[in-house]
Amino acid sequence: MTWQVAQTELNSRFLLGTASYPSPQIMMDAVRASGTEVVTVSLKRQAAARPQEGGGKPYFSILKELNCHLLPNTAGCHTAAEAITLAHMAREVFDTPWVKLEVIGDPHTLQPDVFELVSAAQTLVRDGFQVFPYCTDDLIACQRLLDAGCTLLMPWAAPIGSGQGLIHLSALRTLRERLPDVPLIVDAGIGSPMDATQAMELGFDGVLLNSAVSRALDPVRMAEAFKWAIHAGRLAWEAGIMAEQEMAVATTPVTGRPFVLG
Repeated sequence: MTWQVAQTELNSRFLLGTASYPSPQIMMDAVRASGTEVVTVSLKRQAAARPQEGGGKPYFSILKELNCHLLPNTAGCHTAAEAITLAHMAREVFDTPWVKLEVIGDPHTLQPDVFELVSAAQTLVRDGFQVFPYCTDDLIACQRLLDAGCTLLMPWAAPIGSGQGLIHLSALRTLRERLPDVPLIVDAGIGSPMDATQAMELGFDGVLLNSAVSRALDPVRMAEAFKWAIHAGRLAWEAGIMAEQEMAVATTPVTGRPFVLG
């Protein structure tokens, strides 16, 4: 079933990063295996790319061959002003109003600075951007981002690249319950396909990750594993997952009205 991200209809609920792969070819193969239609890219990564990287092709040319929507990010920014400047540069380079807004407040946890994040979001929305904020799972911070004009949110599961999975389940459940009509994409901290399935079973709309695929022994096969895990989690949520019981409940009743097969 299709869904919408910033007025764009998509089939896949998997968003994948393009950094830190063993080679450009492996990155391209992983993206294709994932079935994703949205890939994230850093302007700083683009600027640092070597002219002969990817068999003589500039990095941006490699990305264009994937035929995916590009989601530039402001990774590495620590102030609203820095993120705003980078977002404007990315719009020119990648020719898209989309921006994954990252403003980091702590160098150890890479936790977003919600104050600078909201400030940057307000400015970028006014400047015509469609802002995808990488944020914490704090409900009030998320509400402030919505007030700033963001139409979707990307709360973290755990610190970036940590692979810890969904460490604050109650907070993520609260976000989903209190913001039922807001597209929510779990971003950062996913370590395995099991984590991605769990996020989707909570009712989240999508999953964005990078390190869990790019750092795998076989990034291409791992990308495919995440593809099916995310799909399975969404199907399970739509089907309606059975409620947990405090005691055993017999699958086959031994009393009541019998029935005959055949």
